[in-house]
Amino acid sequence: MKLRQLSLTLSAALLSGLLAACGSAPEVERERITDSSAKRHQQTLNEAAQSPVSVHPLQQDQAEVAAQAPARLSHTRQAYSMGKMAAPPSLHRPSAGVDRERYGELPENGIHSVVDKPVSTFSVDVDSGAYALVRRFLNQGRMPPSDLVRAEELINYFNYHYAYPDSAEHPFSLTTEVGASPWNRATRLVHIGIQGIATAADLRPAANLVFLVDVSGSMSDQNKLPLLKSAFKLLLQQLTAEDRVTLVVYAGASGVVLEPTAGDQRGKIVSALAQLEAGGSTHGSAGIQLAYEMAEHARIEGGINRVILATDGDFNVGTVDHRRLVEMIEQQRQRGISLTTLGFGQGNYNDHLMEQLADKGNGNYAYIDNINEARKVLVEELSATLETIAKDVKIEVEWNPARVAEYRLIGYENRLLAAEDFNNDKVDAGDIGAGHTVTALYEIALHESDGQRLSPRRYHSTPIKSHDKEAELAFLRLRYKQPDQHRSQLITQPILLSNQAPLAATSEAYRFSAAVAGFAQLLRGGRYTEAFDFDDAVALANTARGEDRFGYRGEFVRLVRLAGSLAAPLTLNE
Repeated sequence: MKLRQLSLTLSAALLSGLLAACGSAPEVERERITDSSAKRHQQTLNEAAQSPVSVHPLQQDQAEVAAQAPARLSHTRQAYSMGKMAAPPSLHRPSAGVDRERYGELPENGIHSVVDKPVSTFSVDVDSGAYALVRRFLNQGRMPPSDLVRAEELINYFNYHYAYPDSAEHPFSLTTEVGASPWNRATRLVHIGIQGIATAADLRPAANLVFLVDVSGSMSDQNKLPLLKSAFKLLLQQLTAEDRVTLVVYAGASGVVLEPTAGDQRGKIVSALAQLEAGGSTHGSAGIQLAYEMAEHARIEGGINRVILATDGDFNVGTVDHRRLVEMIEQQRQRGISLTTLGFGQGNYNDHLMEQLADKGNGNYAYIDNINEARKVLVEELSATLETIAKDVKIEVEWNPARVAEYRLIGYENRLLAAEDFNNDKVDAGDIGAGHTVTALYEIALHESDGQRLSPRRYHSTPIKSHDKEAELAFLRLRYKQPDQHRSQLITQPILLSNQAPLAATSEAYRFSAAVAGFAQLLRGGRYTEAFDFDDAVALANTARGEDRFGYRGEFVRLVRLAGSLAAPLTLNE
């Protein structure tokens, strides 16, 4: 009898230990089992103490099993961690590790009264870095920080295939369209599109390219220096004997790895790339200065002279005063040497600095998160990346107060200009590359509509009457400079009320850009999107996917679905 009771005690202790380690029983049930086992265990020990017995071989085996219980529990925990046993369901999604990525503060544009502020002015933006960063976050199962989501960069990631210019007078065409808003039936969207002329590969001017590569210790990850090498190899396939390639590196110190070399000498260039290894701190300012010196040394008159900076933006020694760094880049811009920035990696990535340097260097900024993005930027869009067809491009929209009560520019928060900057040719603005498309969207509320969000003004409650301009919603002005000129040219075009259409009757470009704009706003919290959600963005985008030769629009739909899943509230069944 005593032997059987001792056996039951050891078995109960082992079972109790396994349950505590695995956590497979609900908390209340586990406590009940443990309490019951403990009472039986104590009762048996009391009886055993009153009537001691000798230990037989069977008891020795049972004692050994009990002694081995901690080791068995350890193996059980290891099985959970290695995925060999199904883990208990969790109510928490994996939390991302702490990182040091930096994004500039980006307050969302608000609503303006046309009576108070009839003119909206901003610089164009052809960067695409924010879209690739958003994609990286979503693919990793995380929602992106709101300050990262620059709506115009998400919208302008896609080519909308506007009509090309029908004359050689200007290097691009203007397209406008007015239609219903997908997130508010009481408002309208005004769609503005710019299409730059495209340059055939054999007509592209000779390029003097200085690759400035960060080889500091922070670049050792697989998605940094190794991906960078693969990306540059793709670019090399597009170069010719007329082009020049120089390779400059920087870490704790900077140096020239490859002197100016003809673009068709691919073996020599690839061999120089293969020698690059990561290590040391990041003396970025010294590398940029040396790269500009090499660009000046190999300058091609009448050609493209550009420094291509590839880094994670983690400058930690040297000139870390970003203002002085920007001043140096602006000086080189005046001398005709532009700067393109390509971002790599994560954890310590400095998005804000990368965007700022490219803007001041009359270049563009892209984030390379995979080899397909490298192909898009450096192969498909090479001419747009390298060749500038118009610089300092500014847009001004003057709203007709007789028709429009309120307006809101979607995106371009860090591209806004003062009204007096539009006609000032000394004020820098964005550039457009060969074949680039640029898109901007306004949401407007007409008078006598339910779409107005601002309180009525006591002293401006009556709409201003217009006579000969009643057919116009707004007047569009655009200024730009030829790449080799310092005086701007002006293009004007009215935006007519008669152009508005129901959403289903609008163009593919209108609907798809509206879907991207809605998605971007949802990622930032959906302050103005009413009941519009990620499913609505998917449905709208699917009506305007078009030919989608490279699958970018299909990928967008997938990302929107993924964001919708990540944003959905958790339930006990997840």
